[in-house]
Amino acid sequence: MKKLLPLLCICLLFSAGCQGTRPATQPASTGPGYTYTDFSGMEEAFIEDEADRLDAYYLGRAVAANILAAYKPYTANVNLTRYVNSICQTIAINSVYPDFFNGYHVIILDSQEFNAFASPGGHIFLTRGLVEATGSEDMLAAIIAHELAHIMLKHSLSIIEDIRLHDEMSEMAERATQFAGNSEAAAKLTYFRNSVAATIDALVRNGYSQDQEFEADIGAVVLMAAAGYNPISLLEMLNVLQKVQSSQKGGFNITHPSPADRIENARKYVAEYPVQDTRDSRADRFINK
Repeated sequence: MKKLLPLLCICLLFSAGCQGTRPATQPASTGPGYTYTDFSGMEEAFIEDEADRLDAYYLGRAVAANILAAYKPYTANVNLTRYVNSICQTIAINSVYPDFFNGYHVIILDSQEFNAFASPGGHIFLTRGLVEATGSEDMLAAIIAHELAHIMLKHSLSIIEDIRLHDEMSEMAERATQFAGNSEAAAKLTYFRNSVAATIDALVRNGYSQDQEFEADIGAVVLMAAAGYNPISLLEMLNVLQKVQSSQKGGFNITHPSPADRIENARKYVAEYPVQDTRDSRADRFINK
């Protein structure tokens, strides 16, 4: 019998979200320098205010709808969708931020390019090509943990905030208010539409900044270690991406820094989070197609 993932529930596409609670007993240290609270330095960036969480969720839904308008979801293998969602919930439930408005959801896109996106609403998109390129459950966990870190660190929302402060969005919202007879609703609608467009540009066309990608890799290392996955698998996945980068057009080449730069950045953090290597125990249940 295949070993079951340590999770509370399984999510399918946009079904009701899985919401967990932090274990009463936090995981013990698994090696020198590792503690459960090592993500606490980033915790200030997490979405705590309920209004912010609601705004992020609805922005994320609109962003997800746009992504699904450009990519067809992969629905031929329901078990694979269950599997990647199981991994996601295992990582999330062992994090300092297990709850999310309507939960976290992983969707596989029917595309052979190598790419992954995460909306501020808790939606994680993995292309079929990227999933099939993994060689272990821990490598899949590395990709999902990286995208979870983007969500938990509010990287999409920080892009919107930067645009609000430095671009013309505020001015556009003010103009909408004037034309609509000082309608606050019209101003909010204009701002929301532009926020969706800016987020799509960041996720699909331009990518996050290099610093944000590096932060997400560091976050992935911490999240993997807390859930018992081996962070070394992040380096393994980046090595795979580095090998195929020259033959792939678009995808990670556009939306992420080079794998070589990410490997150099992540390697020192992987060394600081040693965990017991239990990858062999997950080999029998691993699926990527």
